[in-house]
Amino acid sequence: MPPSSTRPTTPLDDDDYPAYTMGRAADMLGTTPAFLRALGEHRLITPLRSEGGHRRYSRYQLRIAARARELVDAGTAIEAACRIIILEDQLEEAQRINEELRAAHAAGRQPKPPA
Repeated sequence: MPPSSTRPTTPLDDDDYPAYTMGRAADMLGTTPAFLRALGEHRLITPLRSEGGHRRYSRYQLRIAARARELVDAGTAIEAACRIIILEDQLEEAQRINEELRAAHAAGRQPKPPA
């Protein structure tokens, strides 16, 4: 999932700033550190590391983890939940690109290549 495009004024305004320790993130989500580690193992989220090597999570990553938890709580296996979220993100990106191409075509201009 792409990060938000607004420009933060401080690190606390930045959705991508790794502000939360694993313990705090797990508490906020009502889950365990093992659940967060599993999300990393399945490459759904990749936390940054502090200088001491501890995992640090951003608000953006916590939103993704919360979505995964919803799916797991509904009975979806964690591997499947991670794959579902990744595919949803890819679909959303493809739809965004498609819409840009349609708008460019309707305006009679050349579309810019996808990033």
